[in-house]
Amino acid sequence: MSEDAPRVFWRRLSGGLRRTAAAITTAVSDLVNKRKLDAAMVEELEEVLIRADLGTATAARIAAAVADGRYDKAISPADVKAILSAEVEKVLGPVAVPLALSAAKPFVVLVVGVNGSGKTTTIGKLAAKFAAERRSVMLVAADTFRAAAIEQLTIWGERTGAAVVARGPGSDAASLVFDGLVAARRDGIEVLIVDTAGRLHNKTALMGELEKIVRVIKKVDPTAPHAVLLVLDATVGQNALNQVEEFSKTAGVTGLIMTKLDGTARGGILVAIADRFALPIHFIGVGESVEDLAPFVAHDFAAAIAGLET
Repeated sequence: MSEDAPRVFWRRLSGGLRRTAAAITTAVSDLVNKRKLDAAMVEELEEVLIRADLGTATAARIAAAVADGRYDKAISPADVKAILSAEVEKVLGPVAVPLALSAAKPFVVLVVGVNGSGKTTTIGKLAAKFAAERRSVMLVAADTFRAAAIEQLTIWGERTGAAVVARGPGSDAASLVFDGLVAARRDGIEVLIVDTAGRLHNKTALMGELEKIVRVIKKVDPTAPHAVLLVLDATVGQNALNQVEEFSKTAGVTGLIMTKLDGTARGGILVAIADRFALPIHFIGVGESVEDLAPFVAHDFAAAIAGLET
């Protein structure tokens, strides 16, 4: 009998986060072995966790939890890992929220993010998931700056059976989105996913275009977009915090998808983002295939980042 999908994904997740876990657990082991816990160790532990991109607030809470009732006592690396996992899960639990589709037809999903975050590939994976649920899907190739993005989305449309609305490179993105939404309403499409140009969050003109796309969508359906998903690349570390802040101001981000958790030592940044912004985390990605994008499960992520088996 083959393994069920969640177990397969858990294996990929724990494997993908191995570098993140190793960066934390190796430093923790070096710290706590052959020493009794004291104020200096707690401070060093906090610094280890901050270096792992967990964020200052989370690092302070974890260090305090480790110290609680344990001064002048020996503490094992296993004890620290268990506390780390439990505290991280407390932060992530409230934001581990599935992407729920409302009765809106079409349910409009606007996908945003910087260049290289894996945005267009993530859209293709989402289309595949919705198609597997027997939902009709339409994709709008509004990343008109890159011919490759238009081509990539067209290929995903063919793979998933989704209709694709596209024009040539350099076309006006907002008018393309308008046409796509009108067509989706006319054809009774259930889910409309809009790709957007991978823009740097600090480029004013491009962010202005994103605002225009949102305005155009609202002209057709004042309740849309129903979800604004920000795709984040785990490998960028602290810069992801700036991206969440700026895209939230411009496009009203409603949820997050974090990609490229495989093979990075900076997976802890997801914890810092959750603690600071409390935005729903819908999916995480640990590879290139459709199966490598899965709903976010706080317990599994916390265990993986602490290097625990589950």
